[in-house]
Amino acid sequence: MKIDRLIGILSVLLQKDKVTAPELAERFEVSRRTINRDIEDLCKAGIPICTTQGAGGGISIIDDYKIDRTLLTSKDMQMILAGLRSLDSVSGNNYYSQLMEKLKLGSSDFISGSDYILIDLSSWYKTALAPKIEIIQMAITDKKMLSFSYYAPKGESTRVVEPYYLVFRWSSWYVWSWCCEKKDFRLFKLNRMDNVKELSDNFQGREVPFPDLSNEKIFPGGIKVTALFESDMKWRLVEEFGPKSFVERPDGKLLFRADYTNKENVISWLLTFGNKVIVLEPEDIRNELIEIAASVIKTYKSN
Repeated sequence: MKIDRLIGILSVLLQKDKVTAPELAERFEVSRRTINRDIEDLCKAGIPICTTQGAGGGISIIDDYKIDRTLLTSKDMQMILAGLRSLDSVSGNNYYSQLMEKLKLGSSDFISGSDYILIDLSSWYKTALAPKIEIIQMAITDKKMLSFSYYAPKGESTRVVEPYYLVFRWSSWYVWSWCCEKKDFRLFKLNRMDNVKELSDNFQGREVPFPDLSNEKIFPGGIKVTALFESDMKWRLVEEFGPKSFVERPDGKLLFRADYTNKENVISWLLTFGNKVIVLEPEDIRNELIEIAASVIKTYKSN
């Protein structure tokens, strides 16, 4: 992306007294003509760049120009590097690692101490996610339409969308897009997407509302669940819902209450606890769990 290349060129110029256009072209894998246009853009942005011709000539920044480092503290730089490192954990290439090296180069006296924040945004699905993220990033940058197969509880469908934002929320990746089928903005989960392709069609863009990522908006509730968990399941409730999601009774059992949106999801979740939970309400979910348990027993007995 051009803005990333401009930042990279500026970083090189701040670290070296002089550099030639062919050297920059080779380093950033673009043509010399592209580098010349980039230098013009940096000059228009107010960076005092000068060029000299002939032997020993090249591109440089005037001697008394420098970035005011008081704008960024050492702690600020550590936060920036931690963020870049986290993006590299889901990247299909080493771009963010290269950018980190550019930031670190010439700043060793500015970045004090060792790394103390490590963020890994990858998952079991990293090999499948990285290519999707890269395709979506390029489509957003180039304003290209995306097509993909989508697998939802209501069935499979093929979607064509205008992609606007990549979102990491609730331990998963999503793309915030205008869906051509629904004629509205939708949040699509990357793990449910397949055959992701950037189309040749461009989109003009539209006024895009920032996605409302609050739990109340995405998971509006509607199914009020009350359940009684065994005491040795406390760690899971704390991990998934927090220590205030239940009340510990005198006998040690945990009285849990929560609102759910999707009946199938809550039943699937409850089944992962086996005999460590008893559903008190609602009655229909309690009865469905009894039917599932009976069906499982029947299946095993018949085999």
